[in-house]
Amino acid sequence: MAQKNKISIKIAGAQGQGAGSGGQGLAKVFKRAGLHVFGIFDYMSLIKGGHSFFQLTLSDQEINANTEKFHIVVSFDPQNVQETVGDIHTLQEGGLFIVDDSINLKPEIEAAVNEVGAKLCKIPMIKLGTEIGGNKIMANTVALGAVVGLTGTPFEILENIVAENFAKKSKEIADKNVAVAKAGFDFGSQNLKSEFNFSMPQSNKDKVAGKMLINGNEAIAMGSYAAGCRFFSAYPMTPGTSVFEWFTKDNAKLGVVTKHVEDEIAAVCMAIGAAQVGARAMTSTSGGGFCLMVEGLGLAGITEVPIVVVDAQRGGPSTGLPTRTEQADLLFAVNSSHGEFAKIVLAPGTVEQCYEAGVRAHNLAAKYQTPVIILTDLLMADHLKDSSKEDYYIPEVDLGKVVSKEELDKLGEDEKYLRFKFTEDGVSPRALQGHPKSVHAPATDEHDETGHITEDASNRLQMMEKRMKKLESAVNDIKGPEFHGPENADLTLIVWGSTYGAALEAVQLFNSDEANKQKINLLHFTEVWPFPVKLTEEALKKVKLSMSVEQNYTSQFCKLLRAETGYVPNKLINKYDGRQITPEEIVREVQKLLSESLVAA
Repeated sequence: MAQKNKISIKIAGAQGQGAGSGGQGLAKVFKRAGLHVFGIFDYMSLIKGGHSFFQLTLSDQEINANTEKFHIVVSFDPQNVQETVGDIHTLQEGGLFIVDDSINLKPEIEAAVNEVGAKLCKIPMIKLGTEIGGNKIMANTVALGAVVGLTGTPFEILENIVAENFAKKSKEIADKNVAVAKAGFDFGSQNLKSEFNFSMPQSNKDKVAGKMLINGNEAIAMGSYAAGCRFFSAYPMTPGTSVFEWFTKDNAKLGVVTKHVEDEIAAVCMAIGAAQVGARAMTSTSGGGFCLMVEGLGLAGITEVPIVVVDAQRGGPSTGLPTRTEQADLLFAVNSSHGEFAKIVLAPGTVEQCYEAGVRAHNLAAKYQTPVIILTDLLMADHLKDSSKEDYYIPEVDLGKVVSKEELDKLGEDEKYLRFKFTEDGVSPRALQGHPKSVHAPATDEHDETGHITEDASNRLQMMEKRMKKLESAVNDIKGPEFHGPENADLTLIVWGSTYGAALEAVQLFNSDEANKQKINLLHFTEVWPFPVKLTEEALKKVKLSMSVEQNYTSQFCKLLRAETGYVPNKLINKYDGRQITPEEIVREVQKLLSESLVAA
């Protein structure tokens, strides 16, 4: 694949200055202009103040991660010297650093612009926002207009998006913002376009226009709803909250019951209660909330109730980094709750895989009557990407071993319905409550086939073996890892979950450089428990040299891989500062490992 033509933009400022909303607006503009987009909002856990920025990458080909360097940086808050200098150092040589013309920049900032070889561009953000819109808060709209103007993108696209975004407030406010955006656009076209010496990617409206902008949490929610989820209980916790928000926004229209409860313990227990009486139920949280849910997971495990839990990982421990990304809950999820019972853990790596994970989680939970955990993280949950509608299919709904009313009617007077009946695959016939012959005791203590509590040793052996057999059966439904990139590569990146995007971009970046005579590919895991041992061992036979890439300190996936297969990658790459790993970082590590291998040979 040829190297992609990319343009990257950063909108930076204090919380409340519009960096996030502005970046999302630009993502919509360039997507409608026929470009592929990838964006992520990097924000602090503050309502106002601090420093945040929206990173947006544009290309003529599909994008799966942001770049390390930017062509345009817009700063709404250059008085924050330390952070602003950091933003400037992410600029490409010849890039544009855009600020309001009324601000007297401190010497350190101008020195940083000169140091990286960027161009300082001052525009009348506050002046135009105040004179035309009547409020200096519209300065951010001026800046967005200027960016659209200097890139040569038609104003009509921005006009439509600004009008749509502000229409819910009032026509007057919408019209003022459109006028302000036009003023910024004109300034950018007339004064900055000549300063922008980079080529914009080629537009492909026919291919991109029909796509939708979506993030991972929205995709999980859509997949879950398509698979029949009709009950959602949750206590909000970043970055898992937006799964819940998708359901609550139109819950009446969707025919979904949603419950905003007092804490995560109530959330998981309420989901279990709903699932016990037949609803497809789920909850979402992050690592701290998942800690509170684990006793409830054990309850679902011993009563064999199918539920789905989304754990959108963030930096820990404790409150840690509430608005940063991490992959440090893997082993916790696999071993969550005390005692041993079957559970399934999925780890999607693209928004399309998030949709599929939502579908598969509910079907697998029903089929094996056990909790299913979807492990995502802030990067996967929040990043915006253009995605083809064709990937969002109408799925088949697997109800599992549900006993019908007709089957219950046929039970004789002396026959008992055995909710926890011993079976070869460990999955018992499940009759929903409400029928007089399906009455049973869903005991949370160890129990016999009817559900009544017992501490009999022989029953304990049989019941434990019954529940654990589900893992032996479920592993046949678990997807194995997939290779991406050229066959017979000299080095393979081993990744799981959200690191797929940066790793794929790294593979494409490295292999497109003619100076690199060797080639690399990647092996990506999206379903991690029960671990797909046979499929993994077959895949590893094709690996010559390997490097794992994880966003945690202890290489948790590598520990799981070694425990299940005995395989140890040649090099471990870990990032745990709360920021997404970039393709460029991975490429640098690949070059080091290949150089070391050549010297050793």
